[in-house]
Amino acid sequence: MDGIDERMISVVKFAITATKTDFGVIQGMRTLEMQKALVAKGASQTMKSKHLDGLAVDLMAYIEGRGSWELNLYDDLADAMKEGAEAAGVAVRWGAAWHIDDIRTWDGTMEEAMNAYVDLRRSQGRRPFIDGPHFELML
Repeated sequence: MDGIDERMISVVKFAITATKTDFGVIQGMRTLEMQKALVAKGASQTMKSKHLDGLAVDLMAYIEGRGSWELNLYDDLADAMKEGAEAAGVAVRWGAAWHIDDIRTWDGTMEEAMNAYVDLRRSQGRRPFIDGPHFELML
């Protein structure tokens, strides 16, 4: 978490106490070279990543000590991150519900928020970009 904004650290620390799903931070700060490589391989879609400024983290859910990419686990983590954002008084956006700039304002579960994002993108004739592990501070 070196270089990560203290407000995001507060959100993450709260979330780990609020969730039933164990998790860790697998990515915080990125160098410009790292970001270029991620964009080149399609793992990121922008060179304006908030990871470059210490405003974003990527989380990894753990089940029985092993990392898991099961999307339903990230819904749970997002619910806990929403609680953390509320406790810290900061706006956070989730990478599976890009249409919501502040998950604190969503009236419902984060699973519902993700489904609303998917529906929105499909209604626009666009493919949704689901990045369940990603959370970023909105300043």
